[in-house]
Amino acid sequence: MLIFWKERLVFLANTRCGSTSIESALESLAHVAVQRPPPLKHTSASAFRRFLAPYLELAAGEAFTTVALMREPTDWLGSWYRHRQRADLPLGEPSTDGMAYPDFVTSFLSDSPPPVARLESQAEFLSGPDGGPLVDRIFRYEDLGGFLAFLEERLDCEITLPRDNVAPSASTELTQELSARLRERFAPDYVIYDALTPR
Repeated sequence: MLIFWKERLVFLANTRCGSTSIESALESLAHVAVQRPPPLKHTSASAFRRFLAPYLELAAGEAFTTVALMREPTDWLGSWYRHRQRADLPLGEPSTDGMAYPDFVTSFLSDSPPPVARLESQAEFLSGPDGGPLVDRIFRYEDLGGFLAFLEERLDCEITLPRDNVAPSASTELTQELSARLRERFAPDYVIYDALTPR
């Protein structure tokens, strides 16, 4: 999470959406940069609205604009699987090494996912209890150009992103039946994602 005080802007770091690269590029410009531990780095929109937004608004005398990225939902899950294939995972983070992607997806879809597949969805990160987005501006991860143009305009600077925390390659093919189940599970995510249009 990055807070830009003068610009009244907050970047909420959705998982597996390039947040490490964005924070590497913009940390020096931010007035507050929360990069660890992960629960604070990836503060959800609802937690921000509940705990931090009132404080910032009171201190600044006006509301802050929130911005975040959202990845195509099935691609987002595949990125988590590939990320957890890495040999250099942080201590304690569960690994998918030796686990086939269909097994990972089946675990994710289960009523009680094991730690390796226990993930908060993007809809849960971006939305409130009613399912409606709580972020002022959401850009598709696949439209990084539009997102960077927005940031460059707000921050009045040119931005070049490094390639940090890139997941390794791995097969993420699924049967039609498993793909359909995953699409159904991600229905709330697709409601948000499909409404996003490139700038």
